[in-house]
Amino acid sequence: MLVALVGLVGVVLVWSGATLGSDATALARVAVQPFGGTLVRARAFGPNGGAIPLLVRGGRLTPRVRLAPGERISVEVVIRRPGWLAWALGTTRRERLTLRAPVARPSERWLTVSAGSVVRVRFDQPVSAVAEGTSGQLAFRPLSSARRSIALGRRAAAGSVELAAAARSWERLGAPVVISWFPPARSPVLVSSPAPGARLSPAAPIRLTFSKPLATVLGSARPKLSPHTRGRWQQPDSHTLVFVPSGLGAGLATHLRVQLPRAVAMVGPSLRGLRTIRRLEWTLPPGSLLRLQQLLAQAGYLPLDWQPFGPPVARTPSAELQAAVEAPRGRFGWRYPNNPAELRALWSAGQPNAITRGAVMMFEDSHGLAVDGLAGVRVWQTLLADAIAGKRRASGYSYVYVHSSVPQSLTLWHNGHTVLNSPGNTGVPAAPTQLGTFPVFEHIAVGTMSGTNPDGSRYHDPGIRYISYFNGGDAIHAFNRASFGTPQSLGCVELPLSSAAKVWPYTPIGTLVTIEN
Repeated sequence: MLVALVGLVGVVLVWSGATLGSDATALARVAVQPFGGTLVRARAFGPNGGAIPLLVRGGRLTPRVRLAPGERISVEVVIRRPGWLAWALGTTRRERLTLRAPVARPSERWLTVSAGSVVRVRFDQPVSAVAEGTSGQLAFRPLSSARRSIALGRRAAAGSVELAAAARSWERLGAPVVISWFPPARSPVLVSSPAPGARLSPAAPIRLTFSKPLATVLGSARPKLSPHTRGRWQQPDSHTLVFVPSGLGAGLATHLRVQLPRAVAMVGPSLRGLRTIRRLEWTLPPGSLLRLQQLLAQAGYLPLDWQPFGPPVARTPSAELQAAVEAPRGRFGWRYPNNPAELRALWSAGQPNAITRGAVMMFEDSHGLAVDGLAGVRVWQTLLADAIAGKRRASGYSYVYVHSSVPQSLTLWHNGHTVLNSPGNTGVPAAPTQLGTFPVFEHIAVGTMSGTNPDGSRYHDPGIRYISYFNGGDAIHAFNRASFGTPQSLGCVELPLSSAAKVWPYTPIGTLVTIEN
């Protein structure tokens, strides 16, 4: 009888337990033996201690919210024992488990795929959801059931794609992983992103992925960029090099070349067959004329202001470079009241005009650049650097217009006000002053003016004061005449000394001069 009783107690103890462990589909699973009692509470906590709501069904504990792959989770369950057993073993039993949400990883990231075959990616465990695409533009692909391999379909002979996956249906997608595939070849095969010849943003990285490890293909050597571009090569994995530009990158409208240390194979432009290469080339897009005008306005070189319709462009290299290529929408407005009609007629947003050219020349001169009125690489880099630094010209805006009809006169306008009206002389009929609008290109306090008279003789006049050249040999300057207001010069705009002295400080390089009837 005693032996039977002892045996019964042993059976009860053996069959009154409970276990808490991981599960193939749920977060965890609790198993309560026949005499173990009843599950009365199940809780889960994230790494910061926050509660994770659970669905309990059939002993499986499934999160009601999506968890990140690899997230550390603590699980606790409470089991109430039967009353007849509670007096001996206690009313409740607690089980605790710490685990991590599973992470599904591709079994191989660099694939060899024969032409025309389906690109298939295998994982180290079944996945319940995937998304594929390019950086920042992944498209979700629903799966009817968990599986270990995903078919990406028939693709180009070589290429790369970003793939994000979740091992469980209650997980968020994991960090994207780049998958690359290459055709069978004896030589190392290269996949470049962006492809050579494709559009390359000045701040965009260049990603070179090889079918074989870098140590085998390049050793310790690294590709070289031309022209020299600020930035550095990074190695995110054993097969890949990424050049990440810094600052303003290679520059707008630049022809960029990458020279490889050794020849490799690459799929040809027709996407069929392999060719051997050692150099890759891209042309970076030019800056937008509209954005050039916006930046010149913001920097104080135009008689207009500009305001964006949306948030302002962030003062970072990447944001400014993006805006330089794709100008944001906004509105121009005149900075000053009482703008001369002649000046207003010159302006057109997004179109080449004299106001923009003069502003570029003024910007070039004030920054020690070659003055040609063209927004080249140096102008854009300097203008973007000023925009990032928030620099603004504070000396205002001047404009000069000359009436060539008798009585001839010059008007100097600055910051919304007429500073000076003065009689002046333009060219005689044999050497007329050309009508039109021209930017000042040379600014000299005292100089010698020489040339050819209409009769073929030469003139040489030293000591000319307050010279502002605006069109070839034509300039605004002081000259000693008995009278002013009629054509008397050889194409220049002559002023009395006192008037020329007042005009000259207002006519730096880039100032517009309009000659009208």
